[in-house]
Amino acid sequence: MNIEIITTDTSTCNDIVKSIEEIGHAVRLSICLNKSNLDEVVLRKPDLVILSQKDILIENEENICLSEYFELNSINFSGSTKEALKYNSDKVLTKSYLKEQGHNTANYFTATPGEYVNDNKIPIRYPLFIKPNSSANGNGIDDLSYVTNYAQFESKVLSLYNTYNEPVLVEEYLESQEFTVALLKTKDGDLLVSTIEVIPTKSQNGIKILGLKTRIENKEEFKKTQDSELINRVKNIAVNAFMDLGARDFAQIDIKTNSYGHCFLMGANLLPDIKDVSSYLVKACEIEHGLSYNEIIEIIINKGISRI
Repeated sequence: MNIEIITTDTSTCNDIVKSIEEIGHAVRLSICLNKSNLDEVVLRKPDLVILSQKDILIENEENICLSEYFELNSINFSGSTKEALKYNSDKVLTKSYLKEQGHNTANYFTATPGEYVNDNKIPIRYPLFIKPNSSANGNGIDDLSYVTNYAQFESKVLSLYNTYNEPVLVEEYLESQEFTVALLKTKDGDLLVSTIEVIPTKSQNGIKILGLKTRIENKEEFKKTQDSELINRVKNIAVNAFMDLGARDFAQIDIKTNSYGHCFLMGANLLPDIKDVSSYLVKACEIEHGLSYNEIIEIIINKGISRI
């Protein structure tokens, strides 16, 4: 089979290129920076394209949604459709939709600088956790995301608003266990579910925060939790979210518990990183099911090829 990886950055794709070659498929790394580059891919008619990102950002032009582009051009692609991927870049939209579907999510609201003039106006009690609405992988999250008073609240809201130019997401802080659930659809339509607990190192204020710095420095720990009843609840929540969001092929669902052991769906990544052997999706599959990186990529490829 002829497979192309669509990316704007070749430096992050070495692992997956090597894996696909070892599995036995012909693979091409395609740098796509504009529509002309994408048109060339369509002319080559690969059996499957693997998308490393949602959009191609083009200055002074409308962004190109890769899943939509390839679907319109009848090219088989990995991952979810444009309709589902709208939940990938908007945490508030995701939380609102999943709440309508009956999922428990942490209480939240959005904020802009000066919108809440004092503590009495803030709709959720401290402590709070503040992060960007549209970013992923810990971007915008640091020790200052955890706030316990109005001065900290307003400072972090202002900082994120100036950086991302959008209302920021403010959630009640849940201090307990944090789980990542990897979901892979097999070629037979079965759903392989892998769950790991993610344990960040403590921040300077003694709080465990899974932010960008922790991820970059690989300071978090991963473990397979032995509490089977809790893990079953976490998995059921993740599977139902996968189905409700209309996800396809693979996804990563994040879930936290509170001090009472209640589970809350925190976020959904329908385009998780599969290019890197150290990604959370890969770690989850390795730890729970003992799958190698090549085996994980082969499952994803086989599911994509099954649509031909």
